[in-house]
Amino acid sequence: MPDVTAQGTTKVGPGRMVLVVGPSGAGKDTLMAALQERLVDRIDVLFARRAITRKADPEAEDHDTLTRADFDRVVAAGEAALSWEAHGLGYLLPVTCDDLIRTGGTIIANGSRRVLAQAEAKYENAVVLLITAPVEVLAERLAARGRETREDIERRLKRADLDGDRVEELARLDGEAQLLEAGR
Repeated sequence: MPDVTAQGTTKVGPGRMVLVVGPSGAGKDTLMAALQERLVDRIDVLFARRAITRKADPEAEDHDTLTRADFDRVVAAGEAALSWEAHGLGYLLPVTCDDLIRTGGTIIANGSRRVLAQAEAKYENAVVLLITAPVEVLAERLAARGRETREDIERRLKRADLDGDRVEELARLDGEAQLLEAGR
């Protein structure tokens, strides 16, 4: 029997949306690279490419870029699988992700803790991999990126929530100790 939301609409499924979340510097990109390498031959698994209202930067995450006006239009038209705001930027996963989930496939995406409730409400099978690391490790990794001032890093770490939201399917991984093993 299909899962139905409180509004009476059917949740997207039977596949699964896997969101990799955690504070900046925790190791999300490392985990996703290990997963991509391990799952390269799986045609039922797709790593979603995010679109962000930030200019492309070869030193940062590989993503699609869109203007704020385009982001607002896509979200208002319901043409995003998931969308959220963080750090003054708009993020979205393309609506094509839902097509694979409807056929039983799995989407793995770099997400945000801000979108977990939305994902849990929308998908039959929303799974969260929360990557964390000690604050000292996060500070060191953020400083090494060279994209933010020390003050920016301190502000980011003060608002970093190292605990998971109350979502049904959550796996917590230590980005310092368990990350490479987690990819396996």
